[in-house]
Amino acid sequence: MAKALSKSQIASEIATKNNITKKAAVQILDFIAELAYKNAKNSFTLPGLGKLVLVNRKARVGRNPATGETIQIKAKRVVKFRVAKAAKDAILGTK
Repeated sequence: MAKALSKSQIASEIATKNNITKKAAVQILDFIAELAYKNAKNSFTLPGLGKLVLVNRKARVGRNPATGETIQIKAKRVVKFRVAKAAKDAILGTK
């Protein structure tokens, strides 16, 4: 399995494709991340990739793998990323 692209590599690709400086590309990536953090409560969509959504998980019974003891896991809110259909089709191919 190949290594994931680093932030620097992504910025480099964006910079060369759009004829901008690498510094400007890094600023764009940082701004998109900042927007996602601020707006994730209302869901944040990256067109063609997917969306960040907040999900409420119910309380449930779990098991400690070391001892086998059952434990109660509290309800909590979590952030999930739902991949867009276009991204799934581009990566996995259509059936």
